[in-house]
Amino acid sequence: MSLSDRRSPASNDVLVVDDEEDIRELLELSLLRMGQGADTAGSLAEARELIGRTTYRLCLTDMRLPDGDGLELVEHIQRHHPNLPVAVITAFGSIETAIRALKLGAFDFVTKPIELVALRSLVQHALELQKPPCAARTGERNLIGRAPAMVQLRAQIEKLARNQAPIFIHGESGTGKEVTARLIHSLGARADGPFVPVNCGAIPPELMESEFFGYRKGSFSGAATDKNGLFQAANGGTLFLDEVADLPLSMQVKLLRAIQEHAVRPVGAHAEEAVDVRILSASHRDLGKLVAENRFRQDLYFRINVIALRVPPLRERLEDIPDLAAHVLAHLAERDGSPRRNLSAEALATLRQYNFPGNVRELENLLERACALCESNEISVGDLGLSAAGSGQASIAPPLVEDDADTDDTDDDIAGDTYYDERAEALKALDETHWNRSAAARKLGMTLRQLRYRLQKWGMD
Repeated sequence: MSLSDRRSPASNDVLVVDDEEDIRELLELSLLRMGQGADTAGSLAEARELIGRTTYRLCLTDMRLPDGDGLELVEHIQRHHPNLPVAVITAFGSIETAIRALKLGAFDFVTKPIELVALRSLVQHALELQKPPCAARTGERNLIGRAPAMVQLRAQIEKLARNQAPIFIHGESGTGKEVTARLIHSLGARADGPFVPVNCGAIPPELMESEFFGYRKGSFSGAATDKNGLFQAANGGTLFLDEVADLPLSMQVKLLRAIQEHAVRPVGAHAEEAVDVRILSASHRDLGKLVAENRFRQDLYFRINVIALRVPPLRERLEDIPDLAAHVLAHLAERDGSPRRNLSAEALATLRQYNFPGNVRELENLLERACALCESNEISVGDLGLSAAGSGQASIAPPLVEDDADTDDTDDDIAGDTYYDERAEALKALDETHWNRSAAARKLGMTLRQLRYRLQKWGMD
């Protein structure tokens, strides 16, 4: 009589699929210690039959079965039981197989020999999926828009939130890559855990290892106490690597090992510490091109780019501008305790003709500036600081702030295309550094004073 026969038939939480009886019993015992009842199957056909007549909360399957493989079961479950999380058991070193399973829709994977800690973490996260999805937390930004591209993006997010696969989010600066990552986190099994964002381009190279992995007291001058790193801070949740393309090659090697081993070694420590994090990453740059140029490691690229998700630029969904503008204006009124302002029909038409190189972030900044300049409750075209200019788009009007007498740290006056390009580049650098002006100035190759001067000229200081 199997262990399954000796327990209550109502406690069938997990289905274990493996052709080796000793492995099935070992997993069943481990799950029972976690308080999870299990049914077992020794073949693909038996697993399909059990899934067809029993409701499970998790399926755990080996890759090698006598009448097929685990990938076939993953595909079967995705087609016929899409709400059932399925995790695969892979041989040590078979990361390519695990990645194939994740792309087919597997929730997660574990490698043989299976460690109890890894199994417990997987089961806990899988069962979290049975809870109702978390609504966006108070104060969190959300993805707004009804354009087809946004409808598709939200559908992809809801699907990807249900697994643990690493996701690479690609999109131009200001499109909402971090908002997308936060939404994936809040809708997934790790919603109750921390979401830790880090801008990889804003950390000095000499501090990266200690920032990511932490350090131990006395490991270097100034290390007066132990300090956890970003991986430890994200334990049980999600680590979001924004602008991951900015990581130096030396750090890419260490990051790859941390992702592969699910462990980090703090600076000055003698042993690694296990960490349980889901990796989401993002960049506005083409990682594939950087790999071809030997500026980004191919092995790390394959690990973080298991699933790619593109966030569309604002110019591809201009029909969303009314909804976005209404949301931003409502937020500004609530934040400032002021009457809510609305866009005139002409101002709205002007915005819908503009190219928005800085995307949603630029729209937010533009409307904040317009609210500051507006002398009534209706924002006019003049308040926007934009002027119509050819080919159905708009160009940025000349600066409203006159040049001051101190020009030692400034370039010549900005006008025309040069003005447009420099403003777009500055917005991109500020977005990449989360509006850390010192870091943005370094990216742009200018002094902090030069950047402040430009921001003042553009009405953004």
